[in-house]
Amino acid sequence: MTQPRLSIGLPVYNGEEYLVQSLDAVLGQTYTDFELILSSNASTDGTDDICRDYAARDERITFYRQDHNVGAAPHHDFVFQKSHGELFKWASGDDLWGRDLVAKCIELLDANPDAVLTHTYTAAIDGEDNVIQALKYPLHTDAPDAPERLRSQLRDADLPGAIQADDFYGVIRSDVLRKVKPHGSFYHADQVFMAELVLHGRFLQVPEWLYFRRHHDGRALQANPTISSWSRNLDPKRSNKLVHPPARLVAEYILGYYAAVRRAPLSAADKRACRRHIRDWLTSRVTRRLPGAERPEPIQHFGAIDSLSVQAVVAGSEGR
Repeated sequence: MTQPRLSIGLPVYNGEEYLVQSLDAVLGQTYTDFELILSSNASTDGTDDICRDYAARDERITFYRQDHNVGAAPHHDFVFQKSHGELFKWASGDDLWGRDLVAKCIELLDANPDAVLTHTYTAAIDGEDNVIQALKYPLHTDAPDAPERLRSQLRDADLPGAIQADDFYGVIRSDVLRKVKPHGSFYHADQVFMAELVLHGRFLQVPEWLYFRRHHDGRALQANPTISSWSRNLDPKRSNKLVHPPARLVAEYILGYYAAVRRAPLSAADKRACRRHIRDWLTSRVTRRLPGAERPEPIQHFGAIDSLSVQAVVAGSEGR
């Protein structure tokens, strides 16, 4: 097979319940010039059998199996390191994609050379593929000014609901992804990772709900609700609470933003502005916990739920 333009990396652990649906959605994309790197994180259910079956039927798929649980963060980096494409996109073993998601993201990326990532609006679905939330992407990560992009990531994503601002699963330029520090294993390491990426360039949005993120009890966020359990899921080496107490995991989270700014290809003035936004964000996090401080109200109306149909846009869902 010739080198594909896009690499899709799908790390999975015990994902047999929804993996077939997710693979059908990926392989049913209207854009076909991609490779799919599948990796099982020492799964103990039927995940490996599903992966091997699909790999045997589609030459675009390469399957790996980790001999022990390496943790979600190293596992995500593993599939990226195995990729060959000019562009890269992570996939999840329980989410669904509209057929045109990849095509429209790449079209938008090609039209905007200064952008480093493109993604679509994300809707939340339950275990039965019912849409439970559909909100427009709330961040200004498309701003030309890097400090403003960081400010928006810090301050504008703090919304209640199943989805806040989901851009991690966008189509990313691989050369830029190689310039940022790999996903860490501290508290909210995903947010710091995306903050560093957005300092390298704009994120652009396709204004259509083509990504369907599944919310169920087995998903990492639901299954690991504490600081320690969340970090331990990212990397089992974080299991020792004496060495990695919650205070350290939170401190690494905060300091991670400063380190990302230090590494970013920005002017001295922009770096000062970014550090000021981080300080303002920290102040806001402290003051909101004071007695009498206002807190976000739960979302009662989730947007255009009635007009969205997973079956209408996702490949392989027609018969379900």
